[in-house]
Amino acid sequence: MPVQAQYPLPVFHFRVEWGGTRIGFSEVSGLTQEVQAIEYRDGSFPEYSSIKMPGLRKYSNITLKRGVIKSDNDFFKWLSTVTMNTVERRDLTISLLDEAHNPVMTWKVNRAFPVKVEGPQLKAAGNEVAIETIELAHEGLTVENT
Repeated sequence: MPVQAQYPLPVFHFRVEWGGTRIGFSEVSGLTQEVQAIEYRDGSFPEYSSIKMPGLRKYSNITLKRGVIKSDNDFFKWLSTVTMNTVERRDLTISLLDEAHNPVMTWKVNRAFPVKVEGPQLKAAGNEVAIETIELAHEGLTVENT
């Protein structure tokens, strides 16, 4: 039996959900996490260099883009929930899908809240869809590969 080649998945088939609601987005970026390195050197080390050990985990802000839809101000309403020390937080699930619309890779975002909402760029000679952008801060990102 011949072995089928494994190809990487394309980036254009994905979905975003929060609170059980699916929202259509044209772009998602910032699914980044890193561990900051701590450098340490004891004065009695025989080597003249420091050692490195893992430190705090850091998560980038996530940026979501979608087409502007008439009478849909959800992003701006969510941003308006931000007041001193309080905000409406939401968990998000971002899934990369296969051709049968099944999740292949899933990013779970914990306790996200909006830090920036940007309206579309308006151009009198433009011929593209009006895109709005929301930037989210969050407190954790886990990746599941199915």
